[in-house]
Amino acid sequence: MDYVPPGTGWPDDPATPDTPVAHDPAEVAALAAGSATVAELAARESVCRACPRLVAWREEVARVKRRAFAQETYWGRPVAGWGDDKPRLLLLGLAPAAHGGNRTGRIFTGDRSGDWLFASLYRTGWAAQPTSVRAGDGQRLLGARVAAAVRCAPPANKPTPEERATCSPWLAREIALCAGSVRVLVALGGYAWQACWPALREAGYELPRSRPPFGHGAEVALAYEGETVHLLGCYHPSQQNTFTGRVTEDMLDTIFRRAIELSA
Repeated sequence: MDYVPPGTGWPDDPATPDTPVAHDPAEVAALAAGSATVAELAARESVCRACPRLVAWREEVARVKRRAFAQETYWGRPVAGWGDDKPRLLLLGLAPAAHGGNRTGRIFTGDRSGDWLFASLYRTGWAAQPTSVRAGDGQRLLGARVAAAVRCAPPANKPTPEERATCSPWLAREIALCAGSVRVLVALGGYAWQACWPALREAGYELPRSRPPFGHGAEVALAYEGETVHLLGCYHPSQQNTFTGRVTEDMLDTIFRRAIELSA
């Protein structure tokens, strides 16, 4: 089998063999809407099979593997949101990396982007450890949660518009379930910035009439049930951005320190 079956002992696997599986967009929408808790939603996300191209790709990667990880078992399933169930800070990314989250089973874990992200979260007090290597490694997020707009690793890191639309109910429901506690959202990259707006609207947030442009340090005040919630833009800590200096440790730390100020 080219993925880890649910309920077989993988650390922090949210699903069981009885977790319902979505096979098309309608089932995604129904199962997302019917999820009563973040844990139930994560379980259902983690077994989704609604996008044939993404299912085939993530399982092909898990079967072939990268040479450096040839002896490892790959997760090979959708990567659910992870962290505090009642976060003050919610981070939004694009999608799992083929040999990162698709391998380790945890978002932003096992690749260079995750190394930068979790190191910054640790320095600013949002994470218990400076590294996130694999599920079950003892890492914890402290008042924070990380999710992705698309839950499966896409070929060339580019999901299609149809795949983004199919996955959107998972994100919208996760935002809605966390809305009572969240005070700050951080969009990691321009794609996450674009993807979060319809999900925020569906989750019940009051949004500005015009969508502000993305930029590092961009800050927008939203409202949820009379409370102010802040959306921050942050350049993605991709290898391209960190190697070229477009993103530095100080730039990331500044965003997450600002999140502390706004969530106090």
